[in-house]
Amino acid sequence: MDPSLILVPAVAVIAVGILTSLRVLYEYERGVIFRLGKLTGSKGPGLVFLVPFGVERMRKMDLRIVALDIAPQDTITKDNVSVRVNAVVYFRVAAPTTAVVEIEDYYFATSQLAQTTLRSVIGQSELDELLAQRERINEIVRVIIDEGTDPWGIEVTGVEIKDIDLPQEMKRAMAKQAEAERERRARVISAEGEYQASTKLAAAAEIIEQFPGAMQLRYLQTVVEIAAENNSTTLFPIPIELFKGFVETGRVASPEAKARALKASVDSMIEAMPKDEARTTLESAAKWIKSAKQESESKEPADDSES
Repeated sequence: MDPSLILVPAVAVIAVGILTSLRVLYEYERGVIFRLGKLTGSKGPGLVFLVPFGVERMRKMDLRIVALDIAPQDTITKDNVSVRVNAVVYFRVAAPTTAVVEIEDYYFATSQLAQTTLRSVIGQSELDELLAQRERINEIVRVIIDEGTDPWGIEVTGVEIKDIDLPQEMKRAMAKQAEAERERRARVISAEGEYQASTKLAAAAEIIEQFPGAMQLRYLQTVVEIAAENNSTTLFPIPIELFKGFVETGRVASPEAKARALKASVDSMIEAMPKDEARTTLESAAKWIKSAKQESESKEPADDSES
């Protein structure tokens, strides 16, 4: 019998077994090796050789961080408010052999644990804490999930609450509360502004009281500001203080001073007129005075007789 008939098939079988026993693992992968069903450890990355013909088998494990989306959870907070919360959990396989041996499906188990933990933590928190202290809630949930998955060889790196959905009634109540708070702040700010303005006005009044001329300057400035508006007609009052000097002068002056002032004003008017017109005016005035005198004399006897 020709030995080549036996040698060639044997070499071919050995070559095929060697080729099929080679595995290539990426940098982020590890291979958990089982020899005849018994765990021998993990290998990788790079080229990995397995005992052929089914003696050793390998299961690949991905070590990259996985983003697990938690489905929206309907729960009730500590202050009896119904909310709907969803979140995302970031985790990775830290121990490949433990993740394969200790739990059947680490991905599904981590998802279920994250859902129950999120519902439990929200149930122990009030709505204001959930809205204002979201980072603290995230850290509490992460620590609890990490402690629960540590025996499985899973490391939880982060938890983030994505959305908190509130009932419409609660949204309207919160909107009213925010509106009331804004109105309160607006009123406080307005009151503070009025107080500061009154303080400044009181200080300005004290200064004007010491210097009365400042009021006239302020009045003239106001007139200039009104005129700058391009109005065709501008009406503005004249303070009575402007005529104070004239009124006081009129009260103090004697009859002789009044007569002299009247005569001076008449003389100035006559000088300003032409000569003929001045003469005519004087004659008319003399006739009017004479007629008025005669009428008064004629009325006096009649009055005496009636009495």
